[in-house]
Amino acid sequence: MVDSEQAPLAMMLSLADSRLPVGGHVHSGGVEQAVADGDVRSVATLADFLRRRVESTGLVAASVAAQVAGGDLDVPGAQREMDARTPSGAARAASYAQGRGMVRLAKRLYSQHDWSQHSPASHLPVISGSVGAVAGLSPLRTALVLVYTTMSGSATAGQRLLALDPADVAITIAELSPLCERVAREACAGLADLSDPVFDIFAERHARRDMPLFMS
Repeated sequence: MVDSEQAPLAMMLSLADSRLPVGGHVHSGGVEQAVADGDVRSVATLADFLRRRVESTGLVAASVAAQVAGGDLDVPGAQREMDARTPSGAARAASYAQGRGMVRLAKRLYSQHDWSQHSPASHLPVISGSVGAVAGLSPLRTALVLVYTTMSGSATAGQRLLALDPADVAITIAELSPLCERVAREACAGLADLSDPVFDIFAERHARRDMPLFMS
C-alpha cells in the first residue's frame, strides 16, 4: 500500500534541498564559526555539534513549523514566536534569508494559494509549516524535515570546511537519524521554549567575520 503522504513528503524534502533557492548551501548553521574557534575539528566533534544543534535550534524550529502545519498557530503568531525564540539578530537574518527562498518556491509551486502573510519576510520554520499544511503533510513529517535539514546542512558545511571524508559524515548523519525522529516527535507536543546561548554567540561572531565562506 502506498503511503498517502509519500508524495508531499518527497516534495517537501525537495523544496528544503540546499541546492534550491532556499539557500541552505550558503548557511553553515554556526559550524563555520565553531571551526574557526576550534570547537569543531573532527568527525567526532562535528557529531557533538550536530547533536546539540538538533536538540536546541532544531527542536525550536520544528516545533513552530509543526504548530503551523497542524493549524494550531497562525502565521503572524508564528512569526512573533520565532522572533522571541531567536535572540541573535544574525540568526534571525539567516532564518529570514532562507525563508525568502522558500516563499519564492512556494509561490511558484502553489500559485493558487495566498502567501501574502509571508510578505515582506518570513522565518524559514514558519513558511515551512505553511507549505507543509498546503501540501497536506502531517505536523510530524513537517517537523522531521526541519530537524533533518537543520542537521544535514550543518553536517555538509562541516565536511567542506574540514575536508572530512564524505563517508564518515554520511555515517554520522545516519547515526543521528533516530535523534532527529525523537526530536521531531517532541516538537509536535507544543512550542519549545529553550535556547542555547552558544549558537547565538557563534551567529554573532560569524556576522563580524571578514570574508566568511558562509552567510551564517
